[in-house]
Amino acid sequence: MDEALNKLGSHVADHLGPKILGFKVELAELTLDVEREHIPAIIAFLRDDAACRFGSLIDICGVDYPEREQRFDVVYHLLSPWLNHRIRVRTRTDAADPVPSIVSLFPAADWFEREAYDLYGILFSGHPDLRRLLTDYDFQGHPLRKDFPLTGFVELRYDDELKRVVYEPVNLQQEYRSFDFLSPWEGMDTAIPGDEKAGLADDKEDKP
Repeated sequence: MDEALNKLGSHVADHLGPKILGFKVELAELTLDVEREHIPAIIAFLRDDAACRFGSLIDICGVDYPEREQRFDVVYHLLSPWLNHRIRVRTRTDAADPVPSIVSLFPAADWFEREAYDLYGILFSGHPDLRRLLTDYDFQGHPLRKDFPLTGFVELRYDDELKRVVYEPVNLQQEYRSFDFLSPWEGMDTAIPGDEKAGLADDKEDKP
């Protein structure tokens, strides 16, 4: 399997030249690293070339590395049902620079790209309707970024007077607590209310 995938990677690299930054085969999977501006041309080649025939788009997802200047990976997974091959295409971007949309090549990319935009804030140029998909229209931030707070930025509730859902800043009713991971029995220094006699009984048993 690795030999066939290396041969396929070499075939793609030979035909696309500098558009391919590199490829590798790990765990019986082929990964291409590419520049984002070449994404449509590369995906079109993988779909149409007779030696590839990756005619099925399985997924588009984001990965966040906030310590990098280009913090996001955009990862495309394609399947060739005819040749029984899978391939991963990976590119990098940041929050300001869009990745070209491939909706014109694979209509299934529509919601995948919207999901990446919604959850990571990754932009896709040329997308016909790039708006949130999983969160609400008034949602603030992108919840799969690693610097997104666990509490979020806003909370919602139903207002009986307004007869609608309203959004408000998060208001924590108590400070975060530091848990010691001890069981309640190990962590208590005093007797449980209603069980004060238990200690006295133990003391009597210890006496000769």
